[in-house]
Amino acid sequence: MEKQEKGGEAQAPAPAPELKLFGSWASSYTHRVQLALRLKGLDFEYAEEDLGKKSEELLRHNPVHKKVPVLVHRGRALAESIIILQYLDDAWPDSRPLLPADPFDRALARFWCHFAEDKLGPAVGAVFASTGKEQEAAGQQVHDSLALLEAELREGAFKGRRFFGGDQIGFLDVVLGCGSYWLAVFEEVTGVRLVDAGAFPLFHAWLREFEAQEEVQETIPSVDRLLEYARGLRQMMLALAAGAGPGAPADSSPVTAVDAPAAAPPAALAPAAAVDI
Repeated sequence: MEKQEKGGEAQAPAPAPELKLFGSWASSYTHRVQLALRLKGLDFEYAEEDLGKKSEELLRHNPVHKKVPVLVHRGRALAESIIILQYLDDAWPDSRPLLPADPFDRALARFWCHFAEDKLGPAVGAVFASTGKEQEAAGQQVHDSLALLEAELREGAFKGRRFFGGDQIGFLDVVLGCGSYWLAVFEEVTGVRLVDAGAFPLFHAWLREFEAQEEVQETIPSVDRLLEYARGLRQMMLALAAGAGPGAPADSSPVTAVDAPAAAPPAALAPAAAVDI
C-alpha cells in the first residue's frame, strides 16, 4: 500500500531490506548472527519473534524447523545459525572474515564448533535443568569439556592467541562466546560453579576479552534481564519435570529429559533441550 505525503503526493513504499533477521532477544543462536553481521559491518533489519506465537512470515521462511534465527537475503531465506555464519563469509568475502583462510584452520574451527554444540552445550543445559546427583554429574562433564578447551589454549592449536580466531573475533569465538555468557547466569541461578578462573585461567581470560568487545556489548542483553528470565525458566522446567503444572513450585526432583518451553534461551550453552537453532 502506498503512503501519502502531507501534500497529497503519492510516495512509493520503502524498498525491502537486503538483509532481514528473524530472532528472539534471549536466543544466543540469534545473537551469533547479530554479532556476525555487526563484525562484518552489514546493515540489517531485525524482527523480534514471539516464540510462543510465531509469525506466519517466520513459519513461511523456515517450514522445516520453524525456529529462529532465520536470515532473509533479497527474499531468500536461510535457517540455522552455523549455516548462516558460513553463508555470510561466502556472500561477503571482502568484509571482515569469520573463518580463517587456511584450510586446516578452517576445519579446526568447525571441529571445535561441533564440540561446543555436541558436548559442552548439552552438559551446561543439563546442569541448568537438573538437581542433585544428576546436576553434579553434568557439572563434571562441563568441567571436563572446559579442560579440553583450556588445554588447546595453553598448548594446542590456539596457544598464544588473543581469541580463538587470532587477533580478532572469529567463527569459533562467535559460536562459543554467544553462549558462554550464559555460564555466569546459570551459576547464579543454580549455585553451581562452572567457570573457575583458577582452574581455567585461559578460558576465563578469553571470555572476559570477548565480552569486552564493543560489538558483543551491543548484542548481548543485560545480565539482570537474563537472570530474571533464567530463574523463571528453571522453575518452570523443574516443575514440568516433576510432573506438575508450569505454575507449580519446583521441588528437588532431578530433570532427566524435558522439552524446554518455547521461549527457552537457545544457545551453544543452553538449557537441556533448546528449541531454536
